[in-house]
Amino acid sequence: MGAKRGGSGENVVLEWLKRQPMKVKSFLAVTFAVCSLMAMKLWVKDHDYFFVASEAIHAAGIIVLIYKLKTKKTCSGLSLRSQELTALFLAVRMFCSTVMEGDIHTVLDFATLLSTAWVMYMVRFKLKSTYSKELDNFPLYYIVVPCAILALMIHPYSYRMSVSGILWAFCVYLESVSVFPQLRMMQNAKMIEPFTSHYVFALGVARFLSCAHWILQVIETRGRYLFLVGYGYFWFPMAFLAEMIQTFILADFCYYYIKSLKDGQLIMRMPGLNF
Repeated sequence: MGAKRGGSGENVVLEWLKRQPMKVKSFLAVTFAVCSLMAMKLWVKDHDYFFVASEAIHAAGIIVLIYKLKTKKTCSGLSLRSQELTALFLAVRMFCSTVMEGDIHTVLDFATLLSTAWVMYMVRFKLKSTYSKELDNFPLYYIVVPCAILALMIHPYSYRMSVSGILWAFCVYLESVSVFPQLRMMQNAKMIEPFTSHYVFALGVARFLSCAHWILQVIETRGRYLFLVGYGYFWFPMAFLAEMIQTFILADFCYYYIKSLKDGQLIMRMPGLNF
């Protein structure tokens, strides 16, 4: 009986939320995000754990894709172009991390890169007949070229490793928009099967944790963190902006993902993604 009453109360709250105007929903979403950040600040002392958790969740999302490809023998709904962008920024970031300082992040990036390469191989060769190439039509040069130009203009300044600084900036900018082709493909298809939606939701959670690290660092240093690296130039603010952009890009999808789970829908139907 208690579980039933609890479920009924939850439904009442959800129905109330549905009736609220967008301004109220936005305010509640921001309030929830702020409360979550404050809770993380109190419970997690070393904020570097957020980055480790972010990379681990991304790797878990790739494992979900591998499970789908191995058991379902289909790559429907999966964007090969997003996987190619992911492999590119992972390879660049792993190189920079190895040159600058090899650590747990390098190991996680290497594992994720290998998994992504395997997914690309399966889509391109083994499961080619199930790949919807006509829906995966986002031009990659629309993403790669602007990211490269921006990296040349704004990157970490260092007299010792200027090339590494440019490459690092490139992978940060590229990661922030690498999910565009996947979202465009979902928008074209209007319907998303479960394993692909699980993967994209994992990306959303990973981005939230990574973004939380930046926000908490900015709060604790009262804004000085934005200018600790780059000798007062625009690098840190731009890197922070890139994190925020990717988080907001995925926020819309995560909303519909949670809504679909609540409604008991196995196949997500997207009314339209805004990006």
